[in-house]
Formats: sequence, structure tokens, C-alpha cells
Amino acid sequence: MQILAIISGEYGRRHVENITTHGPQEWQIETWRTPKFFPPIIDYPEDHLPDTLPEADLVLSFAEDKGAAELLPEIAKMTGAKAVIVAVDDEAWLPRGLDRQLRGWLEEQGVTCVTPKPLCSLTESEYGVTRQETRSYQDPYIQAFARHFGLPELKLEIDPETKIITSAEVVRDAVCGCARHVAEGLIGISADNAEEKAGLLHHHYPCLASMKKLPPFNHDTLMHTSGQILKNNVARQVKPHKHVRYIEPGKRSE
Repeated sequence: MQILAIISGEYGRRHVENITTHGPQEWQIETWRTPKFFPPIIDYPEDHLPDTLPEADLVLSFAEDKGAAELLPEIAKMTGAKAVIVAVDDEAWLPRGLDRQLRGWLEEQGVTCVTPKPLCSLTESEYGVTRQETRSYQDPYIQAFARHFGLPELKLEIDPETKIITSAEVVRDAVCGCARHVAEGLIGISADNAEEKAGLLHHHYPCLASMKKLPPFNHDTLMHTSGQILKNNVARQVKPHKHVRYIEPGKRSE
């Protein structure tokens, strides 16, 4: 699969580094860095694009400016891409109105576009839109990417006697590499403490999602939403191994 990653700063650079290091070796990844500044309204996209861009099956937009999102239909034409993933780890990069417009523009070109919010909500069939809402899609290139990167999925091995996590395999990493970092930190942790530890490791990585509170996410942040996604994956696996304590009213705990 030929991939063109669009970046504008450290956020995108870290994503590309993780994909290049841990993605399938047969993926061919090229990078284009956007201009530093965009005008409020882009009338002529070609004024902000290079003369040529490499051919691509899939475009990954990690740009941190809505101006870059407006260039994506033209980028898809230049590269011949059939699918686009736009990371929405900050709504300022892709406001909701532009999100709808962009998906419509690309659909008219026969290009599938997904806009996962946050980026680590992407699976092989759907992606997050709000706290409760997801949107489904069908595209072989995006699905091939989402098999390796998107909604974090860890496979934990837990000692049935000690209740200690003995191994943590990364089935699907977050695009930023956070899930791999969390997996390494969970080894040797008890099932009782694993969920809390996963949240701390996620926070300290650090997560690259926004800390702005959003009404569609119950006034929570995309960073906290991202952390909860990973904690939920850990919680489901450690639940059968947690120590259960019963408290009887009127009696002192041992």
C-alpha cells in the first residue's frame, strides 16, 4: 500500500515515525509538510501545493490547520488516492461544518474519507464522531490501515494465582504509539491496579489529543476520551482477575 502522510509539525512527525517503525514493511510511506500559514479563505488550492506529489492509495492527514484540510480534494486528485483519513484530535483542525463538506467533496470524487474523533477511535468498520455516536465506512485501504493502527487493542496474559500481568501484546496500536507504551508499562502490574495504571501511562506518554471541552463529548475532552478508550480495553480483560472484597455493615474490615 502506498501512503502519503501530510504533516505540519511535531504531532504528525511522531505519528509517521510510529507507523514507519511498527507498520507492515510492504507499506511505502511518503511525507509532505504543509506550508506554515494559510489564509482564512483558500480560493486556489494549487497556490499552496507543490507541483507534484507521489502516487498514493491512502492519504493520512495529520496537519494541524483547517487550511490543510481544504487542500485534500486536490491532493486526492494529484495522488490518485482512493481513501483519506483525517485525524481529528483537535476540532480546530477540522471544524464540524468543514468535516461534512470535506466528506461530501471527496465522495463526489469517488474517494472515501473518514474523520475519526479522536484518531484512536478508528476500527476496521467505524470511527468515533461523538461520545456515543460512531460512523461506519467501507474501504479496503482504510481497513488495511486500521488493522494495525487506530482503536488500541491489547492482549493481556495474567497469572491466575498471583493476578499479575505477565505479558501485554499490542494487537492494534494507537497511531501515536501510546498503546505500545502502555503495554510495556503494564507488565508486572496486578489486575487490581491495571486500569488505573493504564490511565496514568496514557496521560504521561503524553496523549496528543486536545484538552478542550466539547459539548458532543458531554463537555469532556478528546484527551480524556482517548484515555478512556484504552482503559476500557484493559478493564475488560482484568475484571475476571480482580480481588473481590465484601463489606458487611456494622463489622470492621479485616
